[in-house]
Amino acid sequence: MKQKVNGNLSGVRDAVIEALASLYDYRLEPGDFLPRELMQLLARFTAVMNREIALYITRDGEVVDVSVGTDRDVELRDFRLRRNANRLSCVRCVHTHPNGDGRLSDVDISALRSFRYDAMVAVGCLKGEPTYVQAAFLAEKQNVLMDDPVRWYRVPEEDWLRQIDESDALVGRDEPRESDVPERAVLMGIESEESLQELARLADTAGAQVVGMFLQKRDRPDTALFIGKGRAEELARECQALEADLCIFDEELSGIQMRNLEDVLHLKVIDRTTLILDIFAQRATSAEGKLQVELAQLQYQSTRLIGEGLVLSRLAGGIGTRGPGESRLEMNRRRIRDRMTDLRRRLEALEKQRELRRKNRERNEIPVVALVGYTNAGKSTLLNRLTGANVYVQDQLFATLDAVSRRLETREHTPYLLVDTVGFIRKLPHTLVSAFRSTLDEAALADVLVIVSDGASEEMQAQHDTVEQVLQELGATGQPRIEVLNKCDLGRTTPALPGAVLVSAKTGEGLDLLQQRIADELQRTFAPVTFFLPFSQYGLMSQLRPLGRVLSENHTDEGTELTMVLSQADRDRAVSRLGVRVVSR
Repeated sequence: MKQKVNGNLSGVRDAVIEALASLYDYRLEPGDFLPRELMQLLARFTAVMNREIALYITRDGEVVDVSVGTDRDVELRDFRLRRNANRLSCVRCVHTHPNGDGRLSDVDISALRSFRYDAMVAVGCLKGEPTYVQAAFLAEKQNVLMDDPVRWYRVPEEDWLRQIDESDALVGRDEPRESDVPERAVLMGIESEESLQELARLADTAGAQVVGMFLQKRDRPDTALFIGKGRAEELARECQALEADLCIFDEELSGIQMRNLEDVLHLKVIDRTTLILDIFAQRATSAEGKLQVELAQLQYQSTRLIGEGLVLSRLAGGIGTRGPGESRLEMNRRRIRDRMTDLRRRLEALEKQRELRRKNRERNEIPVVALVGYTNAGKSTLLNRLTGANVYVQDQLFATLDAVSRRLETREHTPYLLVDTVGFIRKLPHTLVSAFRSTLDEAALADVLVIVSDGASEEMQAQHDTVEQVLQELGATGQPRIEVLNKCDLGRTTPALPGAVLVSAKTGEGLDLLQQRIADELQRTFAPVTFFLPFSQYGLMSQLRPLGRVLSENHTDEGTELTMVLSQADRDRAVSRLGVRVVSR
């Protein structure tokens, strides 16, 4: 039985397909690189179909694959006959160009590197006759050796066969392991150049090397391929030319879209949400953070589990599909549900501990000041500068993930906790908001919000709007706020936000003013108050103490002066209900 001809066979007559299949019977003799007879056969088939044809030939002279493409390209495939992926594949790829141009394209060269062919050969064909031929070979460190195009009847067979042997002796030796090489990423967006630039920073943070960025303006995404079939096929050629390992989309993809795109692009496809989740997985250090990230990943994956043909399903019916038990797809879903239940239970236990600490703070009347803002706005640097902490700082998105708190005092000796929260970002995945609810609640339950913006960024206003949107989703809208424009040493000299404090967390500029603003806001809410209790009212001491934190207790001949840190509401309530006298506030 003849082997199958692959590729684009739509509209091709059965007789032509059968004739093409006879190419599998063609056997090259020892010493043949590309016989003239074979080139003439390929040229005639190319003229009949006006499509590119690709042959894959082993070193023994056997044709192992015949593929048909379009008038512009043909799918170049991986036919490695060696287990060692770093060595040459032992297969050379010969393909035709219907326009008569025998020169190799960038896509051809990238395929040579990616699939490590023995040789990549282009045969120009015009009116059923071969014209020019060009061959390329790999050398050390992925370099390419390429001769100029030659007339089809002047192919230097011996020289090109000798070059395969020389390349085989060089390629794959002392090359870095794949784990040491960053993934080459191509970015694809449909919103704006600014959003795509931010995606590039996210990819860099995740450890990928961005080798290409493409933007397609669309009113709405295509339901099957997100960017449409034509653009997807074009993107596949661009990814191949750039030797990309993965393609990252700037929007959230459905499971069907992701699978369809991988089928067209022939490489791994992820979306913005998956990329952010991967960064969070790298950055999580605390036990709670790791649990939250895993829960968010499982929540996201659970809605994108799809079967891969009949292998993962028994739901189609028919012979071989009946019987007890679950389909593999159902088993995966059940395992994810069970794991998510376990993670939620463990997170609830940690949340109870967090709630106890929170109640203890409230009992001691220690106010909380939360640093919130867009990722990489400089919150962690600001925390380090104000408190002397050593929180990890890097010029990356989501450099720190777990909430960090440090105790401080104002000049009036009012204690408070300064909390650094996880940074926000546009299109923040809902699964992250849900999984990190307890951590993000630090912002919602804070007494004062310090909203840190990157004053040097041209996107500052848009980033600030994103922060406002996330705070609104969290219900953090009623607290006093202090607007801060960080990185004033790099950018703006006048506030772009009304009443904003200009600071530089790096140089320390403006931090005294910021600390005073924090003290002023806390003073409006929490402040030291001294009550005087004569001996006749000493019994009220037990009712005053639980209201706040006692700073000092001074006994005199007439009674006791009790100095406490109280909120304004508790102070007024104590005066009206207990009738105690305020000495100073």
